[in-house]
Amino acid sequence: MKIFTAQQIYDADKFTIEQQKIESNELMERSAVQIFNWLHMRMQGAQVKIHLFCGIGNNGGDGIALARHLVEHGYNIGVYVVNYSEKRSQDFLINLNRLKDRKMWPDFLNQDSTPPVIGRDDIIVDAIFGIGLNRPPSNWVKKLIQYLNGTGAFILSVDVPSGLFLHKWCEPDCVIRSNYVLSFQAPKMIFFLPQTGVYINQWEVLDIGLDMEYLAGLPTEYELIGKNEVLPWYVPREKYSHKGTYGHTLIIGGSYGKIGAVQLACRANLKSGSGVVTAYVPKCGYIPLQTAFPEAMVITDKQENEISEIAFDISPTVIGIGIGMGTSESAQKAFKKLVNDIKIPLVLDADAINILAFHPSLIKKLPPETILTPHRKELERLLGSWTDDFDMIAKAKAFSKSNNCILVIKGAHTITISGEIGYVNTTGNPGMATAGSGDVLLGIITGLISQGYQPIQAAIFGVYLHGRAGDLGLEENGYQALTASVIIENIGTAFIDLFKVPETPPQAEETAQ
Repeated sequence: MKIFTAQQIYDADKFTIEQQKIESNELMERSAVQIFNWLHMRMQGAQVKIHLFCGIGNNGGDGIALARHLVEHGYNIGVYVVNYSEKRSQDFLINLNRLKDRKMWPDFLNQDSTPPVIGRDDIIVDAIFGIGLNRPPSNWVKKLIQYLNGTGAFILSVDVPSGLFLHKWCEPDCVIRSNYVLSFQAPKMIFFLPQTGVYINQWEVLDIGLDMEYLAGLPTEYELIGKNEVLPWYVPREKYSHKGTYGHTLIIGGSYGKIGAVQLACRANLKSGSGVVTAYVPKCGYIPLQTAFPEAMVITDKQENEISEIAFDISPTVIGIGIGMGTSESAQKAFKKLVNDIKIPLVLDADAINILAFHPSLIKKLPPETILTPHRKELERLLGSWTDDFDMIAKAKAFSKSNNCILVIKGAHTITISGEIGYVNTTGNPGMATAGSGDVLLGIITGLISQGYQPIQAAIFGVYLHGRAGDLGLEENGYQALTASVIIENIGTAFIDLFKVPETPPQAEETAQ
C-alpha cells in the first residue's frame, strides 16, 4: 500500500472530482458517510454523548457533514466549531448550512469560550485540523486540545490527529491524542514514526472513492508492507531439489558469554529456508553450538574467547556478521579484513555496524546492496545525530543512496530504506522488545538471501516474517513471555499464514447512503 504526501492527496482529490464530474462537496459527503457508517456499525444508535469539534477548513467540513448524518439517525450529539480563523472553506460553509437546515446549530468557540463539559464515558470526534496544517495552533486552541486530551473520553480523529504535521515535527503539547484515527484512502507516514505515532493508538483506512488508477500511477517515497505486498515474492520449493539448492549461509559472531546470539541466528536461518548454515565462532562456542543446535556446522577461530581472524574453506552464498562479536581490537581487525576481501552478499548487525561506524572508510568497500540492520542507537553511531524522526529518515535515505546499501531501521514499525524509498512494516508487537530478537531477524534475512531472494526482497520479506512470527507467538505467550526462541518457533507458521484468507468483517444493519 502506498503512503502519499499531502500534496498527492490534494492532487488525487482534484483529479477524482474532474474525472468523475462531481462537486468537491460530494467528495466530502463520501468521507462523512464512511465515518458515519464506521461509527454506526459499532454504536447501533446508542445514546452516548458525541462531541464533534470541527475546524473551519475541509477537515471541519467532514465533521459538520458527519454531524448531520448523526442527527438524522437520532444520535445524541453536540457540535462545536473551533473558530480559529476568519477564513472558511466553501465546502465547510455548504455543510454548515445543511446542518442548520436540520435545526442543529453548532456552538462557535473562540479564545473567550468555555469548553463544554465532557464525561469520561463520552465520545469526542476530532475534526479540527487536517493534513494541511503547517504551523502551530494559537494558544487558545492549544489549551482546548489539552483540555480534550485530559477529559479521559474516547477520541476519534478524522484523517489525522489535529495538531500533527505530515512532513515535520510539531509542538507535542498541541496534538490530539487519538484513541482511533479514520484515515482517508491511505495511512499517513506520521502513523509509523516514534515521535508522531505515540499520538495514535489505532488507525483504519476508509475508502472515499479517489481514482484508483490515478493513485496507482503515483510514485511515492514510502510503501506500507503487509501480506499482500510480500506474498507475490514467495518462491515455492521445487520437488527435485536438495539442500544445496537453497544455499549455504555463514553466520559470524559470538564471544565468551554471547554464543547464544549465533545459535539463535542459525536456528532462524534454517527455519526460514536456508539449505545449510555454518557458524563461525571463537573456540568457546564449539561445544555449546554442536550440543544445542546439531543442524548447524561449526568453524572455530584460533582464539578461545573472541574472533580474531576470519578464515574458512567453504563457499557461502551469504554471510551474516556482527551478533555477539564485540568490538575488541582483534574483532575489528578481523572484520576489516573480511570487508576488504568479501564479494558475496553481506548482512551486518550489532557489533559489525558499530565497527563500521568506527571505520567509515570501510563503508565504500561493502558489496553492493549490503544490508545493515541497526536499532536507532546503532544508526546514530553510523549517521550522526538528527533533529527529529523526519531528519533521521532523510539522513538514512542519503546514506543508503550514496553507499548503495540497504538500511533496516529496527523499531515498532521497522523501516527498510533502499535509496529514496522507505518500506514500512506492519507486523510485530512490543513483546518482541526482548533479547535475541534482532539475532533472529539476521537469521531470517540471510536465510532468504541464501535461497535466492534479492537483497531488497529478503530485507522487506524478512522483516515482515519476523514480525508476523512474533505476532503469532504472542497469541499463546503474551507480551512478557514472548522470547526470541518463541519467534523462531513461529517462523514456519508465519509462512503458512501467508496463504490464509482473512475472515469477512460483519456489516452494519443500516448505513447512510
